[in-house]
Amino acid sequence: MQRCGVEEVTRAFDTDESIVMLLINNESDDSEVEKLRQRAINSNIVVKQGSPRHLWRMAKRTSGEIGPNILALIGRDPTRSSAEIFADGGLVWLLSGAQYAQNIGYSIRTVEVSGADAIIIDTDLTSDQRRIAKRTSMRANRFLTLEWADSLSTVIAAKEAGARIIAIEDIGQTEPWDADFTGPVLLIVGGERHGISVEILDEADDIIRIPMAGFVPSYNLQAPLAVVAVEALRQRRE
Repeated sequence: MQRCGVEEVTRAFDTDESIVMLLINNESDDSEVEKLRQRAINSNIVVKQGSPRHLWRMAKRTSGEIGPNILALIGRDPTRSSAEIFADGGLVWLLSGAQYAQNIGYSIRTVEVSGADAIIIDTDLTSDQRRIAKRTSMRANRFLTLEWADSLSTVIAAKEAGARIIAIEDIGQTEPWDADFTGPVLLIVGGERHGISVEILDEADDIIRIPMAGFVPSYNLQAPLAVVAVEALRQRRE
């Protein structure tokens, strides 16, 4: 969740909201922003800086071409492990075998925007490809837990933590709006070519299928992820 601008961030401090991070315009000379920065430092809250353009793009609210000088991340702690998140009833995504850095970046962004707590990625990317993925995500990886891990070990750990395992694959029998995404959940999307392995599907508690009515028999990776992400957000917000 985001607090946008001096007034909202000040109120967040004054009402003891769980501020995890501040993002501050690196060109700001606003004395109120400096006071908030000092409050954050005194409270051991992470402070990061960005350009005016960067904050303009990240802000939930802007005034024309003028963005806020300060944003605050509320509630979600990017330093928490997936195990800790499951213990608190959180929602985690697993990209199992996605191969293209841009697709992974778009997925990170969708997962963050839709309010999930973490994303785990099982893929073989070079360090340069990982940087491309993070850049494509609009650096959304800074605002949620991001782990790189093996799919099967992730699923086993999630089950041991009491999470339900929900896969998204075209062999599923359940439509997204008929599934339950509340409580501790691991949502799994497969790679662009091979989908989710049988080994992982066998561990799933439910398999979601996104309805299709066209001639082409499959969606791009981000489409089913987005459909389920928004439905999960709707259910968990209610």
